[in-house]
Amino acid sequence: MIIEGVVVGCFVAVKTWMPRDISSLADIIADARVWKLKDASAAPPRPVWSTGSNSLDARLPGGGWPTASLVEVLQDDIGLGEVQLFLPALVECQRRGASPWLVWIAPPHEPYAPALAQQGIELGRLLVVRPTTAMEALWAAEQALSSGGCAAVLLWLKGTDNRWLRRLKLAAEKGRALGVLFRPERHRFESSPASLRLLVKQSGYRIDLELLKVQGGRPGRVELDVP
Repeated sequence: MIIEGVVVGCFVAVKTWMPRDISSLADIIADARVWKLKDASAAPPRPVWSTGSNSLDARLPGGGWPTASLVEVLQDDIGLGEVQLFLPALVECQRRGASPWLVWIAPPHEPYAPALAQQGIELGRLLVVRPTTAMEALWAAEQALSSGGCAAVLLWLKGTDNRWLRRLKLAAEKGRALGVLFRPERHRFESSPASLRLLVKQSGYRIDLELLKVQGGRPGRVELDVP
């Protein structure tokens, strides 16, 4: 099929020549040379895990932490309740997810098992990895995210390059896992392929949370309605 367009004022006049052997729309659609655009709305939405905060869920696409994605949490201090932000989601994905395994890589402190169990975490499905180098930590995170056997992987790092961030994001998409990367605030103004970027600070006895980047959502500060 050949299409010729002629601009006349604000209108476009289109003349079409059709091969003689194609006489109907059905014939055109059936032609193998015609590329068909599928309806994007027909694709099943990715599941999300609720954050446990109505105000935060309302600001995130789908209403929760995205699965099959990489979330980046920027902070200068450790122990600001950054894990608490994800505990409701970790509990939910263990109860309802097809892959109940959780992996924590290079956490700055030893996880307190009784408190996690009290929150509802199944300790028998929680793995804590303590690599000796940053490269070992990145390799372990990539393997866990892409394995398809983990619901969520949490990784603490002081820094890494954009190439590794992209590898982690691709691994999360492949394994359909929630990947969470904690690193210092100094990386705030660097580019990142993460689907979601958060800035966490201490404000008195509360967590000050700012959404720096939200694909399909609304950036800005969030008033958390969690204790």
